[in-house]
Amino acid sequence: MFTKGKPEGSTPSTTTSKPTQGEPLRQAATKPATRSAPSLISVDIQLKGSIVSEGEIQIDGKVEGDVKASALTVGDSGEIIGEVVAETIVVRGTVKGHIRARKVQLASSAKVQGDITHSSLSIEANAIFEGQVKHSEDPLKAAPAPSMSSATTSV
Repeated sequence: MFTKGKPEGSTPSTTTSKPTQGEPLRQAATKPATRSAPSLISVDIQLKGSIVSEGEIQIDGKVEGDVKASALTVGDSGEIIGEVVAETIVVRGTVKGHIRARKVQLASSAKVQGDITHSSLSIEANAIFEGQVKHSEDPLKAAPAPSMSSATTSV
């Protein structure tokens, strides 16, 4: 009906090749990340384990584990217990662990217990921060300093 110049009842021939076993993963890895909104961990979610993302994450729930992303926002009700690594981090909630990022912003409602390695740091009035701060030209490549509790000596 809508085909021009084709006899009625004929079907167009299309060739579809079946992807190989590793091809979908390769295609996904080479596609640029085009996200318009961050991935969300909502208030009612409690997660045990590490999170790795190439995009932006907003955490409003509780995460017990390390978080690595390109951009991270810890919401007012968000809580992370573990190491946090990202290009930019905005903390409005609670983080207990080491933070490594090029740009770190602690909002007035932030509560951070742990060390921060950064290129740029801003702390708003009334933010609570207990730990050490270290400036680094490339904090994402710097390894976190070992904590005193994990260091053992034998005599």
